[in-house]
Amino acid sequence: MREFLIRFDEKFITAMHAWGISILRISLGVVFFWFGALKLVGVSPVTAIVASTYSLFPAQSFILILGVLEVLLGVGLITKRFLRATLFLLWLQMAGTLASFALAPSLFFFQGNPLFLTVEGEFVIKNLVLIAASIVIGGFEVKKS
Repeated sequence: MREFLIRFDEKFITAMHAWGISILRISLGVVFFWFGALKLVGVSPVTAIVASTYSLFPAQSFILILGVLEVLLGVGLITKRFLRATLFLLWLQMAGTLASFALAPSLFFFQGNPLFLTVEGEFVIKNLVLIAASIVIGGFEVKKS
């Protein structure tokens, strides 16, 4: 039984090495595509957050542009086409998302305390995982010039 478990473990680790980055890239692409598509069809649950945070832009236009960008990011990640440019745009979009903490802190921090996140704050802070995933993808799948 021990030998079986060792062989299984070795095969499983080998499969993770072979497929892990591609699965991560495609999964991240699906997330961006889906979130963008929700914005484009007008049913995104984050529309109010975006409108409140970026009130200097016309809400409807801004949401549509963001939706198009996210769909394009999703397609770029899923297809692995123009991956360097896709990741650059993803990081710009993520910088804009994280900037929301500074633009509307009362929306993201309970009683102004940066250690106590609101639901909206939790939604935004999870983007750190998306950023980390994109860095891993870039490190393994973008060709060095």
